[in-house]
Amino acid sequence: MSGDDPHYGDEMIAFLESMWGEGYLSPGGPKEVSRVITGIDLTGCHVLDIGSGSGAITVSLVRDHGAARAVGIDVEPGVCAAARRRVEAAGLGNEISIQQVEPGPFPFDDGSFDVVFSKDAVIHIPDKAFLSREAFRVLRPGGWFAVSDWLISHDGEPSPEMQRYIELEDLGFAMGSPRSYEEALAAAGFVDIALVNRNPWYAEVAKDELALLEGPRRGDLEARHGVELIQSMIETWQAMIVVLDSGEHCPHHLRARLPH
Repeated sequence: MSGDDPHYGDEMIAFLESMWGEGYLSPGGPKEVSRVITGIDLTGCHVLDIGSGSGAITVSLVRDHGAARAVGIDVEPGVCAAARRRVEAAGLGNEISIQQVEPGPFPFDDGSFDVVFSKDAVIHIPDKAFLSREAFRVLRPGGWFAVSDWLISHDGEPSPEMQRYIELEDLGFAMGSPRSYEEALAAAGFVDIALVNRNPWYAEVAKDELALLEGPRRGDLEARHGVELIQSMIETWQAMIVVLDSGEHCPHHLRARLPH
């Protein structure tokens, strides 16, 4: 794979955007972003977007949802460069900053944000307790943690089917269980913790995506992204659907609040 980094290089970014929309590296697009923050008014808020990818969501948090300022962070230079270009093209350079960061503590002062947001990116952070403590630290009293992520339904070793899917993805997945997330958020001090299982939604969407990969558009996708990449993605989607259908792979929305 070409590009600047081992996980989300130029070819992978282009493929994922062809599946999920320009600037989106995970499914659901703007509607799923809106669902993650349902009931949270971002008007005038300062928002941290963890794993901001190629930037469309960070832009949307300001342009479509009224955040006064958003800071997008990511560890990978390729997606940060793409996100900066998107921010400038949107004319939001004063409202949005994109920062490439190293794994570890967030480079922000305590109480810097009203909302900590992430869409399908904290799967790359293995220590969910550490993530929860850092989110708690950088939030202001009453602030919200509002995240979607890819979860595994249980603690312990993945099934052989799940292990095969994770290996095919080859994106540095570190899945947590609903129980581990809930315990980590509570231990950090969050209240009003709520988890919503999105498996029923994505189990059906993923089948439509596989049909797209295998169907009439396959030739066009192969011409744009290469025969080898598309075949690899078909195998990945086939493996993913097995663990979605079993319920072991269970995307969730996660919501929690810092006490006032």
